Amino acid sequence: MATLSTAFTLPLRSFVLDVSIDVGGTVALVGPSGAGKTSVLGAVAGLVQPSSGRIALDADAWFDSAQGLFLQPDERRVGLVFQEYALFPHMNVRENVAYGGKNRADEYLERFRISHLAGARPTELSGGERQRVALARALARDPGVLLLDEPLSALDANTRAAVRGELQELLREFDLPTLLVTHDFEDAAALAERVSVIVDGRLRQSGTASELVAMPADAFVASFTGANLLHGVAEPSANGSTRVHLDDGTVVTTADAAGGAVTLAVYPWDITVGMAPPSDSAMNVIGGPVRSVAEFGNRVRVAIGPVTAEITGESLTRIGLRPGAVAYASFKATGTRVVAEADR
Repeated sequence: MATLSTAFTLPLRSFVLDVSIDVGGTVALVGPSGAGKTSVLGAVAGLVQPSSGRIALDADAWFDSAQGLFLQPDERRVGLVFQEYALFPHMNVRENVAYGGKNRADEYLERFRISHLAGARPTELSGGERQRVALARALARDPGVLLLDEPLSALDANTRAAVRGELQELLREFDLPTLLVTHDFEDAAALAERVSVIVDGRLRQSGTASELVAMPADAFVASFTGANLLHGVAEPSANGSTRVHLDDGTVVTTADAAGGAVTLAVYPWDITVGMAPPSDSAMNVIGGPVRSVAEFGNRVRVAIGPVTAEITGESLTRIGLRPGAVAYASFKATGTRVVAEADR
């Protein structure tokens, strides 16, 4: 497989975008709105020109400031799928796909299982069908690189999971260097082999999704990957662990060495919930009224005090949790991580 190499700077309104990413396989670029994610896609596609650096697909350079080289979008082997898919409303499905590559339109209609929609207009399609048309159009031009801008954000919650599974299969099948932009870590973890977190134009951390969860570089990465953040003051204890006095007065223990003001990361799936405090003295316990109960398929998010736990629907029914009831969230010292406070 070819490798897309990007290392460039691009002045934006509030900051200078300064990134270096090598894309082989699928890489997800995640971060908050306004972090510079879509501008990275624009630079790779040739829609904007960086001030310095180089962008190349293997030895084929598309931008090189040292050589004064800047290829226009139609000179680059790029397939770009926009956030809202950007299908031409006055064209039917076949005409949209043929716009990407006339000679391969029928092949991709069949490959994406949308031949039966060839005569339909984009307004007559479901969200998942529009996505398949947009992908077929992008791939019909035989790109060397695939760029996806928030490919699932336009879908409703019921459609999103199914389409995510389809997209996962398609990315494996086409085996192209793919740069995927999303603000959703769950999408990134499902679709990409590597994830890069970007904030204010700078990369905070890159790695596999599991590496980012296991060892978040700072509090922002921990929060973005789904962790609860608990702030407090740490002091070493006699047994080698660390006691942390949280801002609300609760005292918890972490296995990490620390001192002074700290931020603890605790993931929702490492938290156990019950209507009575656990008998295990090794557990950290936070008690209080249930602030909210939110069901997502077969998972349930339960907010108790400063933390949110993730349990199964079966556990919710068995425990009998409801908003306002007093409950207890417990987690092991080894289930916590001391993380550096992110720059604000």
